Amino acid sequence: MATKAATAPTPEKALIFVWEGTDRRGKRVKGETRAANTALARADLRRQGITPLKLRKKSASLFNRKKKITSKDIAVFSRQLATMMSSGVPMVQAFDIVGRGHNNPAMQEMVLAIKADVEGGTSLTASLRKFPLYFDDLFCNLVEAGEQAGVLETLLDKIATYKEKTESLKAKIKKALFYPTAVITVAILITAIIMIFVIPQFKDLFSSFGADLPAFTRVVINLSDFVASWWWAILGIVVAVIVTASNVWKRSPKFRETLDRLLLKVPVIGVIMHKAALARFCRTTATMFSAGVPLVEALQSVAGATGSAVYEKAVLAMRDDVATGQSLTLAMRQQGLFPHMVIQMVTIGEESGALDDMLSKVADFYEEEVDNAVDALSSLLEPLIMVVLGTVIGSLVVALYLPIFQLGSVVGGH
Repeated sequence: MATKAATAPTPEKALIFVWEGTDRRGKRVKGETRAANTALARADLRRQGITPLKLRKKSASLFNRKKKITSKDIAVFSRQLATMMSSGVPMVQAFDIVGRGHNNPAMQEMVLAIKADVEGGTSLTASLRKFPLYFDDLFCNLVEAGEQAGVLETLLDKIATYKEKTESLKAKIKKALFYPTAVITVAILITAIIMIFVIPQFKDLFSSFGADLPAFTRVVINLSDFVASWWWAILGIVVAVIVTASNVWKRSPKFRETLDRLLLKVPVIGVIMHKAALARFCRTTATMFSAGVPLVEALQSVAGATGSAVYEKAVLAMRDDVATGQSLTLAMRQQGLFPHMVIQMVTIGEESGALDDMLSKVADFYEEEVDNAVDALSSLLEPLIMVVLGTVIGSLVVALYLPIFQLGSVVGGH
């Protein structure tokens, strides 16, 4: 008779408890603690020399909800863990310090769950792979290489540096896109307010003139009537387009590639995106290769880290070429995406056996280039956006005042 295989019990979810009690000196104390249940919370307090008098589960209020775990949280976590472990703090204790000291409850819960796994004998790599949303293949592969080679502290330091560089690059890209997006959004809102609320007031004024309005003014008033009557439909269409495009972008690799290919051709912005993708490619490949990850396996992880569907497809094609015995230099040259300088540096790196050092230097160069390009873009966009805003708002103002000027000239003529 077959027996049912025993399954490992699922770890209970950590809860937050509010407690009041007395310490060893009999002094009244209170605070919060995290535990899977009330019994474990009481036991933990007693271990600290506290006699619990009141213990209750903390209610989840509107202001106490979990914040989303961000990539910046993971970068900070990587640096904290690397620093503590390189200082000789045992891994389990390091996880405990990082977890309990984090101000994001979701991050606390995840770190303490990993700590519990490691305490139970699970490898760090296997524990991290349970959270693929936050620890990708690249992160886990590097940790696995560190565990196998017995140099986890060194690899954690490389991961932390890589994450910090990646976050810095992301911040630069966001900076490049945020300013024009914010200004254009404000301009659209101001224009909509003028169209819906201001122009109808002038329309009532103009109707009392009893004279024909200038053609430009009539066009603006008709446009205002349309926007005022159908603003809800316009807003609905805009939201529907954004939501649809977002869903298609997430689900269709072909759409993503087409959009990225178009974005790479946009003047100035395209140059920044090209350089950012090159910086990510070089930084990620250098980090993986220096950790001893085989090049073919490294390129698999690098593809998803480039941040561009176009570069991702190219890197996956390069992986296939390298797997058949081609050199990385030749595989890169065949894609037609990589500048001559990058290919030459990779050639020198392959010939000298210092590929990771060469790629790190190229990554430093392109990260600096992105920084300079973002500053140049900001300087270029500022006057350009002011001109566009001035033209749009100025045109509306001129359209509203043309009948008044016309009326003034007629009165003056009489």
